[in-house]
Amino acid sequence: MPKLLIADRDGKERSGLEWLIQSYPLPYEEVLAAQDTESLIAELERKTPEVVCLELDLVPPEQWEEVKRVVRRYAQMVVGMTAEATFERASQAIELHATDLWVKPLSPDRVKRTLRRYSRELAETERTEPATPASSPSVGYRSLFMDQPAGRSAGTLMLAQPEKEERLPALVSFLETYPFSRQPIILPLSQAVACIFPLLEQGGEKALQLEGNRLLEAWDELASDGLTMALHPTDFPLPLHKQYLAAKEALEWRFFQGTRQVIPVAEPVHWKPIDPFLTPEEQREWITMLEKGDRERIREWMHHSFFKAGPPYPEPGRLRIRLTSILAQIRRYMKTRELHRDPSFEMRYHEIFHSILHGPVLYRIVQDLLLFVSTLLDTTASSNQVALSDPATNAVQFMENHYTDPRLSLEAVARHIGRNASYLSHLLSREKGKPYRELLVDIRLRHAKKFLETTSLPIGQVAARTGFSDANYFSRIFKRQTGLSPRAYRDQKKRQKPK
Repeated sequence: MPKLLIADRDGKERSGLEWLIQSYPLPYEEVLAAQDTESLIAELERKTPEVVCLELDLVPPEQWEEVKRVVRRYAQMVVGMTAEATFERASQAIELHATDLWVKPLSPDRVKRTLRRYSRELAETERTEPATPASSPSVGYRSLFMDQPAGRSAGTLMLAQPEKEERLPALVSFLETYPFSRQPIILPLSQAVACIFPLLEQGGEKALQLEGNRLLEAWDELASDGLTMALHPTDFPLPLHKQYLAAKEALEWRFFQGTRQVIPVAEPVHWKPIDPFLTPEEQREWITMLEKGDRERIREWMHHSFFKAGPPYPEPGRLRIRLTSILAQIRRYMKTRELHRDPSFEMRYHEIFHSILHGPVLYRIVQDLLLFVSTLLDTTASSNQVALSDPATNAVQFMENHYTDPRLSLEAVARHIGRNASYLSHLLSREKGKPYRELLVDIRLRHAKKFLETTSLPIGQVAARTGFSDANYFSRIFKRQTGLSPRAYRDQKKRQKPK
């Protein structure tokens, strides 16, 4: 049986892994431990363990080359461990010819499955040929980031990316316990998770697409944020490195099409070239629109510029630059009106800037920008008109203008009309016959019906465009109010249209 070396600075982590290996038990003759680079090198040279689980953060930069040389000389299989799933750590794992990269906190199931597989592979190697130190596996991070020999492929790739980067550890745990029909090798990356399946048989593309759809449904039931997957449904052996590059670029399509989708990568993605900067004429047009407070023209300009295009789409990075150019014009307007001195506007401005740089979906970014502009124009135009004779009607009108904002609150409406939130709540119930929340839902559902009747947008996008941050909640409210699900309502309206 092979020997295993655990190199980790944390004594509790080492003890936990030792306990796990001994409890199941996993087929290893001896479990060794190292707490620093000196003891790591000493154990490698003295015991020559076949498998090494190495915490990458344990090795200081000045000793990296020496550790890499010794590990690659003596170990046959290496697992990298880290608390930070960064590209730097993945690169270090590749340099070590690591077969896997474990992100802390470690999953016991994954540890067991991986170490049991290594023991089995080492046993098979002993039966067929002499062991060779530092042999690299056919599937791992090296396969993703480096070209393999021509004509060689180790599997079929599915790349999964959560809507929010902080949800990546949850996605890794979800995938490690998900009951795949064909178990993939799971490799966490800095922004996504790679799932490498065995090579597809003839006609296996549909099966992989169905696997992706089932996985998407299971994630939707568990999490509130979206998941986007790019897969390479082909039965010819394209190298994993090229599959990864194509899938990584295909994930950019979510910028235009939204999350919660499975994108088949049938061919390389092609982007339409555009000039990302505003022309002098466009800059002057923006100055005029803002000075006149022309909301309708601003909305039309944004929708024409960002929502009319179809495939091939402009490269997302260039569109982000274009949006920052627009934000620069808005910033000038803020300064001429002294609005930048208001801490709430200043904070919101920086939130919009962050959304432009990092927001995953173009539609949401544009909506955020339009809402921000509308708020600025409201403040400028109505700074001396907040005390209207009919505050309830003014409040409802403000709700009509801002219903697409999922963060719209009673307090925000009250601030706009210059009234106390409690007083406004009482006033709406008395004058309009319904409390604030019910009035807002009625407004949103009325607009949602129009979208369902006049467009073919997915239900999730209809929900997002009418201010519902959760598509499932939107469907429940819609059915409660109308007696039909959104999809059934759309189908009914289609049948009622004259032919």
